[in-house]
Amino acid sequence: MKPLSEKKLNPMRVVLAWGVHLFTASGAVFGLLAILAIFEANYKMMIVYMIVAMLVDGFDGMLARWADVKTYASGLDGALLDNILDYQNYVVVPALFLIKADVLPESVRLLAASSILLTSAYQFTQTDAKTDDHHFKGFPSYWNVAALYMLLMNLPQWVNFGFLMLFNIMVFIPVKYIYPTRNTYLRTLTLALTYLYGAVGIWGLLQYPNHPQWVVWASFIYVGYYLVLSVIPKNKAHAS
Repeated sequence: MKPLSEKKLNPMRVVLAWGVHLFTASGAVFGLLAILAIFEANYKMMIVYMIVAMLVDGFDGMLARWADVKTYASGLDGALLDNILDYQNYVVVPALFLIKADVLPESVRLLAASSILLTSAYQFTQTDAKTDDHHFKGFPSYWNVAALYMLLMNLPQWVNFGFLMLFNIMVFIPVKYIYPTRNTYLRTLTLALTYLYGAVGIWGLLQYPNHPQWVVWASFIYVGYYLVLSVIPKNKAHAS
């Protein structure tokens, strides 16, 4: 029997698999559009493009597994493509936002932007940045989420800077943060809260600059859940 790699693959499955890779790659375009919106100080559109980029990132893995891209589009490294786009959209875009927006003291904006670029370069390239049991090791570079909270909450600039430095330190602390859509314990509850957080959060973000403040504060219920589930011993979580 011929190995699968030598068999003639179904052309429709091949097209579908490459289409999923194209869908993933479209995240780069939305990241670019977010950057252009930042230069124009059009934070409403920046939010829209950031949301679309996050939705692409949220669904492409599921689509890749469904389309079996490793079999039908094996000439492209989907994991590498995903990491490149994550670095662009979760790190570079918010780094530019920190420089251009009025959320940090002007004297430390370049320092803050540079710090997340450097710590994320370390975080992304660790050999076990994503563990075998589907966790992120160290703070998982959610800089776009942090930037959006800074924009919506309008906290004092030095408070924002303090949180940013704390998150940079957390990159080097080997806590295993959960990967919500691939979490294997409390899975139903985690998925339900994740989708609720995403749906309500998107609705609230799209109201900017007239976003309801209760959405921002209510979202911390999920943030707290995420952090607690990440820091508790994993054997206890599995037992529950």
